[in-house]
Amino acid sequence: MSAPDKPHIPVLLRPLIKAVSPVSGTWLDGTFGAGGYTRALLEAGADKVIGVDRDPLAFEMASGWVGDYGDRLEMVEGTFSEMDSYATGLDGVVLDLGVSSMQLDLAERGFSFMKDGPLDMRMSQSGTSAADLCNELEEAELADIIYLYGEERASRRIAKAIVQARPIHTTLQLAKLVESCLPRPKPGQSHPATRTFQALRIAVNDEYGQLFEGLLAAERALRPGGLLAVVTFHSVEDRMTKRFFQARSGRTANANRYAPVIEKDKPAFEMVEKKAIGPDDQELEENPRSRSAKLRVARRTDAPGGEIDKASLGMPLRKGER
Repeated sequence: MSAPDKPHIPVLLRPLIKAVSPVSGTWLDGTFGAGGYTRALLEAGADKVIGVDRDPLAFEMASGWVGDYGDRLEMVEGTFSEMDSYATGLDGVVLDLGVSSMQLDLAERGFSFMKDGPLDMRMSQSGTSAADLCNELEEAELADIIYLYGEERASRRIAKAIVQARPIHTTLQLAKLVESCLPRPKPGQSHPATRTFQALRIAVNDEYGQLFEGLLAAERALRPGGLLAVVTFHSVEDRMTKRFFQARSGRTANANRYAPVIEKDKPAFEMVEKKAIGPDDQELEENPRSRSAKLRVARRTDAPGGEIDKASLGMPLRKGER
């Protein structure tokens, strides 16, 4: 597999390092990717970084430089939702959610509707692919995925067209099919297939489930005083992260001001920044991909961790999950 022809630019790197400084101790980069956050943490003062990724390509691409850091860098092939099985007592955790530019730039990975390739989208390069979903799911379930994960209003129309056009094997085949179901976009609007491709990618990789479990795993893995920094790229991810931090920092209000005050557990996190951090003008100019990115940072307290309901975080639930 060839390497991407464009360098990966870590999003919100400068504000993230500023928000978590001074950096020391052991950190876990749960979405290693091209290693941008890992390198920055090591150069900022981390004694050690554990780089976790489920994409084998990430480790293949990093093979030329990881040795420069010796035992300060440990590589783990796996998912960040299980991070507490790799390490505990961490001083910090960084999660950069969504698909990386190196995956988008490789047509053979099947993430991009702009380049023709197999309809794959598997970050781990194993398991059920996007083509499998398009060719095997019932129309109603396919429509459910496109609506819930892509927030696509024309989900039923698109699902019906997919079922009628089966089998579908390539990215451009699907992109053109979705285009035929929707009005021509106005100048400045995103490609018509954007939401459908997003939905399939999220379903293939269980991205919302990974985020939910990953937030809880980070809560278990961090030491008191440890920091959790999460970079999101769309509204659902940000909503889930925001509500998790609100619930865990004791900032959720009673639904009814006349109802008795509900005794809450001691907060497991305290917010480092009250509001999400976005890109500045310099970053927007350097990296347009950052325009929708948001960074939220919280600090672990000494309170014990706990459980939380998926629905309370606003996680979209498919039929059977509700």
